[in-house]
Amino acid sequence: MKQKQEVLHYPNLKTVLMVENVLKNANSLLSREELKSRLPKQIMHQTLNVILEYLENSGKIIDGRKGILWIYNQNPKLEKAIASGKEL
Repeated sequence: MKQKQEVLHYPNLKTVLMVENVLKNANSLLSREELKSRLPKQIMHQTLNVILEYLENSGKIIDGRKGILWIYNQNPKLEKAIASGKEL
């Protein structure tokens, strides 16, 4: 269970989009350290954790023991197929 800590620095939109872009373009799982090394600018570890928590809560990533993976798909055909699909 994650402990709630006082956030010292909230990320701005540019930083959130930068992290999203790196995760979208990754072809495999990324560890936090690998993600930080792929970012064009350095960010604080706590700031990265706030961004990853936001992305996970919004259903865009999975943050597991083995790494972080982008799962969000905004394809309109997929949305239509899901909406018209039948549940078994």
